[in-house]
Amino acid sequence: MPASVASETGSTGAARGVRFHAGVGMVVALHLAALAVLLSWEYGPFAITLSVLAWLFINCLFLLVLPRPGVSAALALVLVVLLIVMSRFKFDILQLSLTFLDFLIIDRDTFSFMLSVFPRLWTQLTVALVVAVPVLWLVWRADPFRIGRRLSLAVLVATTLSMSVMSVAAPEEPWEPFQGVNHISNLARSGVVAVSRLTSTGWIEADPAESGLTPRAHAAGRPALPPGEDCDTSVKRPHIIMLLDESSFDVTAAPGVKVPEGYTDFFKSIDGIQRTMIAEATGGPTWYTEFNVLSGMSARSFGDLKFYVTRITAGRVARGLPQALKRCGYKTFSLYPTYGNFLGARAFQKGTGVGHFMDMADMGTSEDMLPDKFYFDQALKVFAGQQPSQSPIFMFVYLTANHFPWTSVYRPDLTPDWTPPGNTAEIDEYIRRQRMTAKDYSDFTARLARDYPDQSFMVLRFGDHQPAISQKMLEPGIDRKVLAQRLMAADPRYFSTYYALDGINFSPPDLSSALETLDAAYLPIVIQDAAGVPLDPSFAEQKKIMLRCKGLFYACRGGAEARRFNRMLIDAGLVRGL
Repeated sequence: MPASVASETGSTGAARGVRFHAGVGMVVALHLAALAVLLSWEYGPFAITLSVLAWLFINCLFLLVLPRPGVSAALALVLVVLLIVMSRFKFDILQLSLTFLDFLIIDRDTFSFMLSVFPRLWTQLTVALVVAVPVLWLVWRADPFRIGRRLSLAVLVATTLSMSVMSVAAPEEPWEPFQGVNHISNLARSGVVAVSRLTSTGWIEADPAESGLTPRAHAAGRPALPPGEDCDTSVKRPHIIMLLDESSFDVTAAPGVKVPEGYTDFFKSIDGIQRTMIAEATGGPTWYTEFNVLSGMSARSFGDLKFYVTRITAGRVARGLPQALKRCGYKTFSLYPTYGNFLGARAFQKGTGVGHFMDMADMGTSEDMLPDKFYFDQALKVFAGQQPSQSPIFMFVYLTANHFPWTSVYRPDLTPDWTPPGNTAEIDEYIRRQRMTAKDYSDFTARLARDYPDQSFMVLRFGDHQPAISQKMLEPGIDRKVLAQRLMAADPRYFSTYYALDGINFSPPDLSSALETLDAAYLPIVIQDAAGVPLDPSFAEQKKIMLRCKGLFYACRGGAEARRFNRMLIDAGLVRGL
């Protein structure tokens, strides 16, 4: 062999050797980078192990399509980083990390919401894609390995089984998704929970079709509910206002808390009675109660999927308080304090009968926490604009001034004469904001009485859930595990808020439904009876449950009443596709 040929062959071999070792180094570097990312966000042996299994799982998914470990590792690394970024983004907004349901329920509203709060997202994603394509091409060229699909499939099955066993053996604790860490391991565990839930009970708990309320009706193909009678729209009825009082409850339920004189008066109804509402959330998810009071259904019927109840039911629930009032001639409005595509709120509320949904953009603001006077003024504008129609109005109004955190003083200029009662600074701030709400509400009702002396109003206000700080107020020093057990068992101490009824130029004809303690899902019945509105067949049947169960709904008879009622709504076509 000539020396020149031998030299060229040697050079080629050396070049191949360099490329091979560079390719090996690249694959190793990608896996080490992924390990570094996981160790930065995962804490504890269990979470780290589960996240590593998830990393292998993702790699094997890519290897089934592209049997090059370098490319698969690069794609998996991009995906893992993207998942963590998305989870952090979600946590910053909702105080909850990413779950499997975020991918199982993908809708236009979710993307719209992300773009509305993060307008540069599309630009950043486009730039990332432009950079990623040539990098992935280089990785493809440098990747020296090939992995058979059989091996990839075997590892995929093994990791799936391992993750499932770990998730079942150590179920996710209630507080874990709210910690902002362990994003990949929590996502993996939530996938096991969601798949298990959907395969066992489906989206919603309901009796099987063959065991509904009226088997003969089912056999004949007729709905379980009787046909509803027409509501006389010529009867003059009061306007109805429901006020969602953010995070509000009577803090005197906590031991040793000092309150200003007359503090508890705000929680009393027109008849002087103080009533308790049992929410299905504590410390955060307002939309559970939003779902309860608009649909008259239980969020707990959705089990581990209840966090996404408004997204799940958007366009699938055609029954609710606004819908019932529309049949009696009411025009229905909702004043929503953030973007309407948040958790599918607009689509959900439209399905329950809200005809005019106004979010923060419609109200001309970019802030989702404003003094309550702002929302009361918006309500007054709606009433003024609807006067020519002479139709009764239903309005669902959110108040936000008492939203967390309470570690800073919010708008001190609104309470110049405030004297702290002498609790911790956080509790005193919470009480101060409640006093702000009480004053703004008093001014609002005075305006209604003054501006519309010939019209009547029925108002029902309620606390959507207790504040997060109530957990350390009600049982100071409680062990975190014991607290978790209390919350999982729906201990009423942590889920009790209030509801109160007020009449403006109006005396409620019937307060018999306003039990001293009742579940949030019954509020639609209370307000209709108090306003003298005849109940439609579904609410008439639910009222029987309310009286039979003494104000309990989901918890009555171990959930049997709620499951039976859900089946009735499904058979009547009021709940579809669940």
